[in-house]
Amino acid sequence: VQLQASGGGLVQAGDSLRLSCAASGRTISFYSMGWFRQAPGKEREFVAGISSHTVTNYAVSVKGRFTISRDNAKNTVYLQMNSLKPEDTAVYLCAASWVPGSNSPREYFYWGQGTLVTVSS
Repeated sequence: VQLQASGGGLVQAGDSLRLSCAASGRTISFYSMGWFRQAPGKEREFVAGISSHTVTNYAVSVKGRFTISRDNAKNTVYLQMNSLKPEDTAVYLCAASWVPGSNSPREYFYWGQGTLVTVSS
């Protein structure tokens, strides 16, 4: 599976962005999908996940502001990000896993290249 993340950019605090993760090579409908982020000098952290049955889970820091969704017909996963904060600045990566609800990067085995989100104050 090849994953291509897109939709990042430079926005102001309070703005919204929608990230997309388009998959190719095979269907992702049977995988759990996740969004992670990595800021400079920091470890990769879990942001949101969605199982093959569309059960979602979120990091505490984004719950209520971010929404993950998937469109299996388009082989794409989305991350709607509202009320963005400067601390949300990071490279956002999407990934695929067989483990529903996992928030550990070690349980994700297909990774996209990431898209940069920069939130100015």
